[in-house]
Amino acid sequence: MTFADKVIQFNKQLDFTGSLPVGIRIMNPFKENPQVMGLMEQFYKKFYNDNNERHLILGINPGRFGGGVTGIPFTDPKRLKAVCGINYEGKETHEPSSVFVYEVIDAFGGPLEFYKHFYIHSIFPLGFTFTGLNGKEVNYNYYDSPALIASVYDAIVDNIKKQIALGAYTDTCFCFGNGKNEKFLRKLNEKEKFFKNIVALEHPRFIMQYKSKSKDAYIDKYISAFRRVIME
Repeated sequence: MTFADKVIQFNKQLDFTGSLPVGIRIMNPFKENPQVMGLMEQFYKKFYNDNNERHLILGINPGRFGGGVTGIPFTDPKRLKAVCGINYEGKETHEPSSVFVYEVIDAFGGPLEFYKHFYIHSIFPLGFTFTGLNGKEVNYNYYDSPALIASVYDAIVDNIKKQIALGAYTDTCFCFGNGKNEKFLRKLNEKEKFFKNIVALEHPRFIMQYKSKSKDAYIDKYISAFRRVIME
């Protein structure tokens, strides 16, 4: 099986049947959107149809307008069509994190070159939403409540083990988010010994929301970190 075959198989079995805190819903694009499975298969067949090992990049969990729509981490419908060349039928949502990640990918040499070396996913592979008192559904992160962490902890451990088994190097793992996501992953890694080294980078959403004037400097930081591991 190729790397693509393994990822596709992994995504097809993604599910979570455990209990969640009140008001929190699991977001599973592979079950909720009929075209996602086909989009995901096209993407991985195009960029991962080989047996190469790759360095793993772990985000938090999919958001509503990127991976939650396409089934591909940090890839919103606009980037999927315009950059990856895969057609998407429906509303073309826009996710700031996806914009930044694909600017990094472009600076690295484009999707074919970038995805040859790196595989992006999340600490928890499915998304969460929370419905507030106003009835509006918003993104929710696995670390936003101790109760949610407790609910999905075993699933997180299982997820990371399965991501590594796809063909990921364990010398260095990249972490998108140098706050709570990094803190959780480092603590988990101390216990489970998944990776020898974790390199944390500011989360793409944080950069786009709070540091957009310095975006080019962050792109350079990302590129330097990525190139360093593939040259070792």
